[in-house]
Amino acid sequence: MDGLDAFLLARIQFAANITFHILFPTISISLGWVLLFFKLRFVKTGQQHWMDAYQFWVKIFALTFALGVVSGITMSFQFGTNWPGYMQKVGNIAGPLLAYEVLTAFFLEATMLGVMLFARERVSERMHTIATLLVAGGTTLSAFWILALNSWMQTPAGFEMINGQAHVTSWFEVIFNPSFPYRFTHMMLASGLTVAFLVAGISAYRWLRNDRSAEVIAALKTGVYLAAMLIPLQIIAGDLHGLNTLEHQPAKLAAMEGIWKTGKGAPAVLFGLPDSEAKENRYEIAIPKLASLYLTHSLDGEIKGLDQFEGKHPPVAPVFWAFRIMVGMGLLMLAVSWSATWQLAPWKKGTDRTLRPWHAKLLVAMTFAGWVALIAGWYVTEIGRQPWLVTGVLTAAEAASTVPAPRIAFTLVLYLVLYAALTVAYISVVFYLARHKKHADKPFGDDETAGDTERQLNVVNYPEQEGAPNA
Repeated sequence: MDGLDAFLLARIQFAANITFHILFPTISISLGWVLLFFKLRFVKTGQQHWMDAYQFWVKIFALTFALGVVSGITMSFQFGTNWPGYMQKVGNIAGPLLAYEVLTAFFLEATMLGVMLFARERVSERMHTIATLLVAGGTTLSAFWILALNSWMQTPAGFEMINGQAHVTSWFEVIFNPSFPYRFTHMMLASGLTVAFLVAGISAYRWLRNDRSAEVIAALKTGVYLAAMLIPLQIIAGDLHGLNTLEHQPAKLAAMEGIWKTGKGAPAVLFGLPDSEAKENRYEIAIPKLASLYLTHSLDGEIKGLDQFEGKHPPVAPVFWAFRIMVGMGLLMLAVSWSATWQLAPWKKGTDRTLRPWHAKLLVAMTFAGWVALIAGWYVTEIGRQPWLVTGVLTAAEAASTVPAPRIAFTLVLYLVLYAALTVAYISVVFYLARHKKHADKPFGDDETAGDTERQLNVVNYPEQEGAPNA
């Protein structure tokens, strides 16, 4: 790292911290709602396998929540150490929004999580369910405040500059800035998909290890059905978010699409190697006029190219490729979730309604696919904003500190080593819990044949065949 300056190292360090941190809130946001679903099903039906699923996944929720808190602390430190200009210029807006997140969401989550984990025998069933609801709501409220701040940095509104500092003129406009509704919706759906594939993948892992209990089947189907339902909504939300980006951040969109020159009838670039020096895409494979069609709804619609933002546009290659990774992963999620839903479809009966072993293995491989799409999408959002920290108000260079490069490099190496170890440990613990789960309920039979698996699947969806209450 001898050839890197302090500014670049600070940016790399912040990228490392946000990459690690965002992994865990993304899971806790939607896993809280999945836990609430499990709990409500238990309350309604009285069937123990729903509570078994709750007890298993609440442990993973607690582990995820803890890592999210720890990694969030290092994020806040960096505002003061590496980016002092940020709080100096926009602290009147960023400070209150971050405080609202702590006061209205974090304390609520932390308190009620204790009830979820340790107080079920000490409080009523209704109070325990309410605690689960409050934790789920708290995680979403936390995301609301953080995304409000991030969206404001992307599309600032509701403020005025006085003596070089941002002052609020309308908190409503600050919070509900032009990109907030799209970014919040896109992020909530991304969180739901991440959790859906996590639940489906871990359940498929247990299923492949011959754990065919009602709990596993119920969780597996919950994850698969949730993914199949959310991915079309995410595609629609992503398209609407792209149109919003075209209006408010055209330089970012030009980098995403790899459009170098302003013109009408812009092509959709499927593949290419962006060349910043030549200002073109090498080995480009594109569909003529398609980008203009889906961005302007006209084959001859004009799209601003990067030539309109000389010196004020993001690095093209990272944004270009991150966008394609995100889209590619989304299409893979669509194919995997819909094909699994077809195999487990409740209207199918007989031996045709069985999860194929190869598909179960595919679900296991996709367990953390949500993280891949999430990080790629987050890089599009954050790198695509460059060189601005707050669009049109503050550049990253203006906010940077004067901390010497060797000090930043030293802490960066420590962060990377620690984060790599914690990520491996987290994934290992999740799979360890899956391997060593002890069931309070008895599996539906010991036969591991396809026919017996079909019987288990039918019991969950058609319990009247066994004389059980509706699951």
